[in-house]
Order: sequence, then C-alpha cells, then structure tokens
Amino acid sequence: MESEALSFSDHFLIAMPNMADPLFARSLVYLCEHGEHGAMGLIINKPSGIAMAQLFDQIDLKLEQDPLRGESVFFGGPVQPDRGFVLHSPVCSWQSSLLVTDDIALTTSKDVLIAVSEERGPEQLLVTLGYAGWSAGQLEQEIADNGWLTVKADPSIIFGLPAEQRYDAAMALLGFDPALLSGDVGHA
Repeated sequence: MESEALSFSDHFLIAMPNMADPLFARSLVYLCEHGEHGAMGLIINKPSGIAMAQLFDQIDLKLEQDPLRGESVFFGGPVQPDRGFVLHSPVCSWQSSLLVTDDIALTTSKDVLIAVSEERGPEQLLVTLGYAGWSAGQLEQEIADNGWLTVKADPSIIFGLPAEQRYDAAMALLGFDPALLSGDVGHA
C-alpha cells in the first residue's frame, strides 16, 4: 500500500517572525496546490497599492459595484507579477480554474473578471498579481528550516477579514502566542 504524500493544499503558510526575505516577511500565503512537483500559493495579506477599479480600467472592463471598486488587488508573490489570479468562492465553471476545495477555486482566465464586471461573478473573491511558487522539495525544506508555520486554512480569514488582520488571525489558529517562537533551528 502506497502512502499518500503530505499535501499542504488548502493550508496557510505563516511566515516565521524571523523571515529574512522582505517579500515574505509577515506574509500569509494560501496554498492552492502542493504535491511532488512543488507548490503554489498566493500571499493574501499584502495589498499591491492597486485598487480593483484601476485593474478593471487597465483591462477595459467596467466595475460598477461600489464596494469592490475600492478593494485592493494583492501582491500574490514574485512569480508572474504581471498576471492576475482570482481566488474565489463559490466554485463556478470558468475557463481556467484550479479546484482547491469543494468551495474555493483559483481562476486565471479573464472570464471570471468579465463576470464580476457584469455583476454575476463569485460571491467572494480575492485578486492578486503574481503568485508564490516552490520547486519540488523546496517548500518542505523551508518548513524544516523553520521558515514557515502551517495550519489548515480558514476561508473566513481570506474573505472576511481586512488584510492587516489576516496574519494575526492565522497565527491565532495555531493556539499559542507567536511571541514565544524562536527562530533557531535545533535538534533535541
């Protein structure tokens, strides 16, 4: 009987307080895919400085929904920073979607944004430019080197909290005070 490899899909990666890489310091990553070929996820707590209205203008779509116009587009990671990624719930049948869970999908095709502009898009969405990626074994090594904490993702943190509260809310899922963490790696 083959054992199934550990997958962190639908988990949060929480940057350890000692994360030296400025791109990932205090980052909360939602992992969309993780397997033997590597991992990909979106940083969900770093606004890019671009509002949804600006993004829609750039791709020649109208965005009439007032609440969405001022929402931030997020810096999803350093890979393909000129490409949009839409994390959304519920799952619908868009041209290019990765099913993460029964309720959450990642879509990269423009049809989801067209649907949003026509007020028939998903109920909950988070739009990023770029994503975070790891080659085979790289993420596992970073976790072993004490770079990341992992915890099962909570969609209410992704879609229901302001960006500046997401990191601490994900830390709270771990059930301990992050101030007690040490950045040192060691063996007993």
